[in-house]
Amino acid sequence: MDIKEILIEDFYYDLSNEKIAKYPLKNREESKLLIYKSGDISHKHFYDIPEILSKDDLVIFNSTKVIQARLIFHKKTGAKIEIFCLEPYEPADYEQIFQTNKKCKWKCNVGNSKKWKSGKLSCDYHFKGKALTLYAERITTDNNSQIIEFTWENSNFSFAEILETGGETPIPPYLNRNSEESDKFRYQTVYSKQKGSVAAPTAGLHFTENLIKELHNKGINTSELILHVGAGTFKPVKTKTIDEHKMHTEHFIVTENLITELISNLNHIVSVGTTSVRTLESLYWLGVKLENNTNLNNFHIYQWEVYKLPAKISAEKALNNILKYLKINHKKYIEATTQIIIVPGYQFKVINKLITNFHQPKSTLLLLIAAFIGNNWGKMYHYAINNDFRFLSYGDSSILIP
Repeated sequence: MDIKEILIEDFYYDLSNEKIAKYPLKNREESKLLIYKSGDISHKHFYDIPEILSKDDLVIFNSTKVIQARLIFHKKTGAKIEIFCLEPYEPADYEQIFQTNKKCKWKCNVGNSKKWKSGKLSCDYHFKGKALTLYAERITTDNNSQIIEFTWENSNFSFAEILETGGETPIPPYLNRNSEESDKFRYQTVYSKQKGSVAAPTAGLHFTENLIKELHNKGINTSELILHVGAGTFKPVKTKTIDEHKMHTEHFIVTENLITELISNLNHIVSVGTTSVRTLESLYWLGVKLENNTNLNNFHIYQWEVYKLPAKISAEKALNNILKYLKINHKKYIEATTQIIIVPGYQFKVINKLITNFHQPKSTLLLLIAAFIGNNWGKMYHYAINNDFRFLSYGDSSILIP
């Protein structure tokens, strides 16, 4: 069967509302851990992960940081308008836009948009004892999003500070609750660094600083990449076949040092989360594209192109192609975007083990799990349901070893 003809209804399971974790456990590492190994399934706790991994494994974290992406405005009529900042528009660079101190433009989703027909919205804040008024103006539309220009007169404050103080944590919609102060800390990994995500790389929420130290004490190496997780990660697949679903684009950064580490540890790569999977697998395909075009300008992986590209070169060769490109161009990291969709039939090129939470029925993330372990995904999820595992972002975890 053609991969694009995969029926999304084949990836449905019954997820009752009481199985969805509305809040995280008090202690991150005490969540349950399902262990899938060559078809066998058992479970322990997440704090057992150092004993399950091998000394020669390289564990890859996504060190993106969730921004307080929801801004609430009120019209003079009392109507509440919610502006959800999705990704930078002008300047388009994440680091630059957070440093702006008078104005910037974002690609946004707007809640209750019908009540905002025209004009500027405003909201008053108090930062460090000083008053600040933030204005929002709708400039244009971009596909299904709206371009919003934010302006403020007090140049002592950056947009990063405005979001941090005035924004709300963009917890997933399926939690069916408002964000709380505790979410600012708990909907964030302990190793988060680079601001840019509007959704957490939730597989990493279970790690504590002590647990990472335990990994290192055992001789297990860790490294980091950055993929800024977009709101599209929650986008349900509403089409009959996967071919009709449009995959969202996400931005990632991988350093020269990480690529060197990957080459030295091939066949022992442990991805923490599906975001790391998408990045690492996209790296391989960028290396394939560089094999035939050393002057490649478009560092983007399109949704279906990896199923058409030649996959004759090894992961080592593909990654070395990227190192060669970086050296020639005097760069220390590669920056790219990816729309890669990983579905059953995909042949993994870089990752060997996967640490991940439990995903929604009929989601692209569940398709990725099915691609990694085959039809046993159903057996795995049935086991989790019968053993009272907690599901989705704040839920329990699993380690998959095909």
